[in-house]
Amino acid sequence: MSDDGIDRKVLEQIEREATDRLRNAGDLETLEELRINYLGRKGVLTLALRSIGQLPQEERPLIGSLINEIKGRFNSLFDEIKAGISAGISDEEPYPGDPSLPGRRMWTGGPHILHKVMKDVKEIFYRMGYSLAEGPEVELDYYNFEALNFPKDHPSRDTQDTFYINRDILLRTQTSPVQVRHMEKYDPPLRVISPGRVYRNETPDPSHASEFHQMEGLYVDRDVSLADLRNDVTYFIHSFFGRETNVRFRPHFFPFTEPSAEVDMTCFACSGDGCPICQKTGWIEIMGAGMVHPNVFKFAGYDPDSVTGFAFGLGIDRIAMLKYGVDDIRRFLANDIRFLSQFWRGSWVGAEK
Repeated sequence: MSDDGIDRKVLEQIEREATDRLRNAGDLETLEELRINYLGRKGVLTLALRSIGQLPQEERPLIGSLINEIKGRFNSLFDEIKAGISAGISDEEPYPGDPSLPGRRMWTGGPHILHKVMKDVKEIFYRMGYSLAEGPEVELDYYNFEALNFPKDHPSRDTQDTFYINRDILLRTQTSPVQVRHMEKYDPPLRVISPGRVYRNETPDPSHASEFHQMEGLYVDRDVSLADLRNDVTYFIHSFFGRETNVRFRPHFFPFTEPSAEVDMTCFACSGDGCPICQKTGWIEIMGAGMVHPNVFKFAGYDPDSVTGFAFGLGIDRIAMLKYGVDDIRRFLANDIRFLSQFWRGSWVGAEK
């Protein structure tokens, strides 16, 4: 090192020393320490490169170029020796460490229970010949209410029940608007299901949520009857809950169907004997259904004198609660892995349990 900075002789000495130490390194740890010693932020060659500012202007390019050449040769030799040491380790010990210790395991998850139930329900209706129809979650008031024969003063249209964005746009409260949109595009016969997320201005409690999932069905053709409705609904309930489940229809009112009915099934908890869950009746409400109202056909552009049809709607969250004995709808959206993991068949991969 000259008084004005580093010189060629010092750099050549540094390179000889670095080369000897690299060739004598016997393991990867020592090799890494040498790399840091020479090329790290405070390494010998790094500091040498920073010191060239002390040299005369005409010497700086030459010394700077020489330092970079030495760094390049150091890196090449470092990679060569590292590869040799690594190959030696691989030959001597294919699996470093104690091979008798158990391997690391990774838990694989599964689909959310609501996703699984939705998939199971769709497959049942696919077997009956239904196809899939989908629509927007941000909906027009026209499709969500007016085209479904809801009068202007119907309580469901109040802000207490519906999330309005403005007077004409809202978050859909049901998937029935998809049925109207589908009828506008396609002529009968048609048989569709419309699953999806819906929103209502509800105070959350064990049986109510402001966000939940529905699936509605629609069948339109000539001479469709209540018998067809009962047949499809009963087939679904038997397929999903078991053939031992009894089904009954009770008269009800919906603006978009006439006649309308509530569909009940045997209480899953007491098998119809009566218990607190079914309020001692032996029955649990499962869905609403009915024959499509003529006014709905008119809004969709169908001739109500030429076609008939039925519609039904069920809550995916509700039937999941009924089938799996869940006591609080809020659990589905809590993202509690302890609760959700009981509904999938996870497995350990990478090693045996």
